[in-house]
Formats: sequence, structure tokens, C-alpha cells
Amino acid sequence: MSGENESKIDSVIIEIRAGTGGEEAALFAAELFRMYTRYAQNQDWKQKILDSQKTELGGYKQITFELKNGDVWSKIKYEGGVHRIQRIPKTEKGGRTHTSTATVAVLPKSKKTQTKIDPKDLKIDIYKSSGPGGQNVNKRETAIRVTHLPTGIVVTSQTERNQLENKENALSILEVRILEKKQREQEEMIGDKRKAQIHAAMRAEKIRTYNFPQDRITDHRIKKSWHHIEKIMDGELDKMVKTLEKNLKD
Repeated sequence: MSGENESKIDSVIIEIRAGTGGEEAALFAAELFRMYTRYAQNQDWKQKILDSQKTELGGYKQITFELKNGDVWSKIKYEGGVHRIQRIPKTEKGGRTHTSTATVAVLPKSKKTQTKIDPKDLKIDIYKSSGPGGQNVNKRETAIRVTHLPTGIVVTSQTERNQLENKENALSILEVRILEKKQREQEEMIGDKRKAQIHAAMRAEKIRTYNFPQDRITDHRIKKSWHHIEKIMDGELDKMVKTLEKNLKD
């Protein structure tokens, strides 16, 4: 994304999803969310949870949230991809190190809406929000599922206690997903297929490993490692962010 377009971005929507590893992956997703939350607090960014699905042990199958501030995109845009964790889970009786993953998607949101959504193109379903294990936690139907008929994109939100706020959250997610789809299609149309393929593969690419037994985080894109993993997971991302900005500029 060019510098001119980047100047129009004032917020990002981040989606974290548990990958391979079952409950351990869901717990890792929750720790990544906490890491970005603490970093956002350090940066004085505003945060809003748009959708989430918790597990019984406190992990997240998925969580979608918005971070807002003038420089949020430049500092967080390189977080998209597969994050891998290696450690001995608390539930592991044999002391074996397990490997789990979580995916992170970072979607920029412009100051001026670049995507006009026609209400006629939306199919909106209302249902009861669910908690860990899938049980209904709300007697009233407040969760929202929005399907964008022209693209087939489906988004949900069940974080808030009323339909209107959940609908607003879902439409915020839908807006950036439609924009992302349009950008990929434009890249393909102008013949820059390689760039489009790289863009589409970002979610599938393993970018970083969090190795707890060795107290080390390694970013595989720049082959750089950092120690003091607990501090980094507590939101101290400045050194890593600055190194990525320096080495991964477009």
C-alpha cells in the first residue's frame, strides 16, 4: 500500500483465530490478543472488540477487534500471518513441548469510507449469542450475522447486548473485508498477479515463532530473534516493531 493511501488510514481491524493445537491454540490466541491490547494501551490507541468466541478454559476460537489512532497501521501492519507457539502446556503431564498456531489478519480501515454498501445487498440474520461450549448466554436474540450477497462474505458480531451495536460492529468488519477483496481483484486485473498472490498468502505464511523453553521469539521473515519473551507478550513490542518497520518496508 502506497504512502499516499496509508495517510488515509486511521484504524485497523485485527482478526485472531486459533489454528492447529486445539485448546492450547485457543489459549495462545487469547495471549496474542492480550499482547496487542497491552501494546495498544502503551501507544494510547483506542480499542473496541467487534466479535469474539470464547472457549471454556478462557481461550478464543476467534476474536475481532479495532485499534484506532493515527499511526496504528504503520506499527501493526506487519503482524498479519501465522504465529506459532512452542511450550509445555499446563495440561501436559509428560512434560512434552507442544506446537500450536494462531492466525492474525490485519485489515486497514480508511478515514473516509471507500466502500458503499447497499442495504439491498445484505441478508441479516438475528440469533441468540453463545458462550463457551456453544451454549446460549443471552435469552434475547441480539447476535447478528450479515451476508453480503454480491460477494458471499459473511460476518458476525455477538459482543454487545443489543442488536443495533452488534449490527454496527458487523458492518465495520464487512466494510474492510469487501475493501480487501476489491484490492486483491484490482491487483490481479492490472497484471501484478505475484503481488496479489503474496497478499492472499499472508494469512497462511508462518511469520513468527514464540519459543518459551528457549525464552526466544523469532521472526522468520527477517531471521531475527528477541529474548525476554514474557515482557514481549506483556505488550513490550517497540523493539520488534521498529526492526520490522526498518526491514520490511514496501
